[in-house]
Amino acid sequence: MVRIIALALISFAPLAADAQAQAQTWPNRPVRIVVPSPPGGGTDIIARVMADNFSKVFKQQFFVENRPGAGNMIGIESVARAAPDGYTFLITASTLSLNSVLYKKISYDPIKDFAPITIAATAPNVLIINPSIPAKNLKEFIALAKKEAGKMTYGTPGIGTSPHMSMELFKNMAGIDLQHIPYRGTAPALTDVVSGQITAMFSNALTAKPQIAAGKVRALGVTTAARSGTMPDIPSISEAGVTGYDAVQWYGFLAPAGTPPAILTRIHAEAMKALNAAEMKEKLASDGAEPAPSTPEAFAAHIRAEIEKWRKVAQAAGIEPQ
Repeated sequence: MVRIIALALISFAPLAADAQAQAQTWPNRPVRIVVPSPPGGGTDIIARVMADNFSKVFKQQFFVENRPGAGNMIGIESVARAAPDGYTFLITASTLSLNSVLYKKISYDPIKDFAPITIAATAPNVLIINPSIPAKNLKEFIALAKKEAGKMTYGTPGIGTSPHMSMELFKNMAGIDLQHIPYRGTAPALTDVVSGQITAMFSNALTAKPQIAAGKVRALGVTTAARSGTMPDIPSISEAGVTGYDAVQWYGFLAPAGTPPAILTRIHAEAMKALNAAEMKEKLASDGAEPAPSTPEAFAAHIRAEIEKWRKVAQAAGIEPQ
């Protein structure tokens, strides 16, 4: 038995040596970072800043490839099916985990098909209402919603979007009932909050800020567990009356499952530096987001927790997988 084990160890030694050598010479050709959404959004901004940083550090080109479509699934699947050789990576938003809740069949497994590297950033949504609503803070809004059960309305960019799920979690935890009015995007929903056609909505911070500053909408709380650095004057929903509420949009950096650990270790170290750089913080702040670097283990646990959390929210809201 000892001889068999010894022979097995000897046979695996060259493989380990090859993997180590590969990691030391990596990268020796251009590296692709897939973004499963169009250019210009938060995911794309993060990817481009990180790609520029990696290109300088590793003396090799890192380039961004935008592959939008099908709820981000086209781009995400392309990475899940890519060779795990360190030449393809993914930067995606929380749709990575949400899709497994919203769709019966998806073309990737968010747990098995990827090697999480780090959470890159988080971005809050903010609960806003029309200023004519007689509620000056979150507690007053909840009391009013309970008094007028089922009469008040809220808008979203669409069924299953981050603002929709944020509101469903809020309704469940606050014990209120609001009518859902889905729109095709954030802009038309926000327009109707401003005009008073609907009562409320959760909006991303970047879009809501100008309307809040102009007094066209009233902000009641942000979805982060504590106050957000991007909107420090607005209390968190947890702080303002719904204890434990936490529902942020996150952006993550991943590789195909099976990517050599030595490569993952190297790029994780550089990702930490990139996410803590002043340029990254400035770029993210302009998009209403903040850096949130993590360990691979913490990111993996976060993905699992998000899937379970939003599955419960969807079930409570009666949202059936499509």
